Amino acid sequence: MSVEPKIMEHVKQLLQSFGDRYITNSGHLKRAKIIDDLDRFDHNLMTKLFADPLIHRTYVEKIANTEVFKLNQFIEMFEYKDFWEDSFTKYENKIGLTTGGKFLDESADVVLDFPFKDTVLKAGMTKEDVANHHDADEPFLNETIAKPEIDELLEPKIFVNSQKYDSTGAHSIDAFSSEDNLVLKGNNLIALYSLKQRYAGKVKFIYIDPPYNTGKDSFKYNDEFSRSTWLTFMLNRLVIARKLLSDDGSIYISIDENEFSYLKILVNNIFGELNELETFHIQVRYTNKSLNERDDFQRVMEYGLFYAKDKSKFKANKPSAPYNLSKFEWQITELSKGHETILGGKKVTIFHKGEYKIERIASSVLALKATWASGSVLAGNTSGKFFNAQLSKRKKIDGLNVLYKVENIGDDGLGYRYFTGPKKENSIRGQFYSGVPTKRVTEISNGTSKKYKPVVNFYDFSGDFGNIRQEGGVSLNGGKKPEKMIKLFMSIATVPGDLILDYHLGSGTTAAVAMKYKRKFIGIEQMSNQITLTQTRLNNVIHGDETGISKDVDWHGGGSFVYAELFEKNQGYLKDLLAAGNDAQLEEVYARMQAGADFDFRVDLAKYDELKQGLSFADRQKLLVKMLDKNQLYYNYANIDDADVRDLISDNDYAFNKSFYGEGGLADGQKEGPQAD
Repeated sequence: MSVEPKIMEHVKQLLQSFGDRYITNSGHLKRAKIIDDLDRFDHNLMTKLFADPLIHRTYVEKIANTEVFKLNQFIEMFEYKDFWEDSFTKYENKIGLTTGGKFLDESADVVLDFPFKDTVLKAGMTKEDVANHHDADEPFLNETIAKPEIDELLEPKIFVNSQKYDSTGAHSIDAFSSEDNLVLKGNNLIALYSLKQRYAGKVKFIYIDPPYNTGKDSFKYNDEFSRSTWLTFMLNRLVIARKLLSDDGSIYISIDENEFSYLKILVNNIFGELNELETFHIQVRYTNKSLNERDDFQRVMEYGLFYAKDKSKFKANKPSAPYNLSKFEWQITELSKGHETILGGKKVTIFHKGEYKIERIASSVLALKATWASGSVLAGNTSGKFFNAQLSKRKKIDGLNVLYKVENIGDDGLGYRYFTGPKKENSIRGQFYSGVPTKRVTEISNGTSKKYKPVVNFYDFSGDFGNIRQEGGVSLNGGKKPEKMIKLFMSIATVPGDLILDYHLGSGTTAAVAMKYKRKFIGIEQMSNQITLTQTRLNNVIHGDETGISKDVDWHGGGSFVYAELFEKNQGYLKDLLAAGNDAQLEEVYARMQAGADFDFRVDLAKYDELKQGLSFADRQKLLVKMLDKNQLYYNYANIDDADVRDLISDNDYAFNKSFYGEGGLADGQKEGPQAD
């Protein structure tokens, strides 16, 4: 973890102009004196800070045409000394619920707390990024201390190798349309921020199947803070993902029991507990197929956390069927005037046996449906409540086999509702007869009436998981999800034409389903082998893939997608270093790094030759990896017109970027932080 990030080192240099007022002879900051002068708004100090471009850009905000210095944030930077020294020992290996900075077992006001919670995890968390270098420098940036680094890290990036795939193959392109489907290759955190300007508030549904942090998946951070690292990884991405969602949008996250509980608390913190829609239980294995006879327990379930951005604006597409008239099969005929009385403030006409006739007729919109007034109906239904309060105890008064006609009740337009009393001495139940609701009559006449059912939260996809290996025409040994499952949740949360996002794209299941299901999509994936699977799979879809949901949605081919890559800068050197197999190859990469790489600001290149002496190949490789500035994995779009950058990209890619970001790109000075509103 970096102890002296860019901003602190810069401030140190700035304060040296004050002599020994703020810096000791040994070069340490006099933090108490600095904080005291800041609290007093020392004129000389504040003038110096305001005049410095980096400090001004980071800590000065214009409000009502007045420049305001964010003093509290600036002071926090000096108070974070304790954080750096004590963050590991303070938490040890503890991750839990806190309030007021203290861990506790129960509280009505708690948040999930863990080391690195207020940081941004810089590098991608894939085998491709970290390989076997588990003890590499932890690339975390604190949001207060390292704000300039975070701003730079999350600036929109340049796209290269842009192509459009359709039924005739791949074609170079120089423009991008909002109607285009998009597949991006690169670090998903950085890619998400590159999407923000164009897509903030426009994504209807996000589906992600992130690494489950089981120790066997792609999340290979094998340190004592594995869970904390994973939670930070998830937090950073979920924060920007929420910004991309439309106000009526939703997100579904697949997970297993390993991190389910921690993830749910984290998502509650980001999306709000009140915006939870449901927790889904998904059976992924047959219960009669034990994976290991030595195990005492057999896990067959996975889970889905389903949240709305704003639950009050989200509308689920519930399963439905044509309104069923089969139970509307009764007709009641009054044979006398009956006896009138008042019950519960309503006019009631009482008919005794022989004064009325109830008969079954052909089902129709004009017939009545019989419902027993019992159980939950007595408490949750207006007619049931009336029967329970006014009629259930009248057997001794009115006798058996009585018909009651109650005025001004019901929603069927009749203006009354019939009730029957008990027919036997030992019975207390009766029935009520209702017509087709008025709003249904019109719908039935024009063929639009449907009966809706709630969405259940358990689904058995064990058969689909068991036969998934070749779905889409690509093989993936683990982690692949069935198209049928993705379609289910897409159907609940979206309609044709809506935009879907998956930033853990994997083998491309979400994109394939979206294309077949007439939704637009954005997919992000970093690993080269997964990108190859996605490209193959989507080309199969374009040419009429018959697997998965194809038969269900009558898919015969078509569609297109745009492919582009984040323009690698240090990311390319990083991959080359990890791919090197001997000292000579490492030195060749280092020679290129000296010409074009951005190094960590702490690196003194003059000392490298001395440091590398006596190091093993593995240790030298780790050293070079640490020397790279992880903020500069990709080229920033803001630099696309710089001569040394412009010469590196094609004319088509240059035009594509201008089209994607809009002519002129982001406004001058616009920055994006991980927690910005």
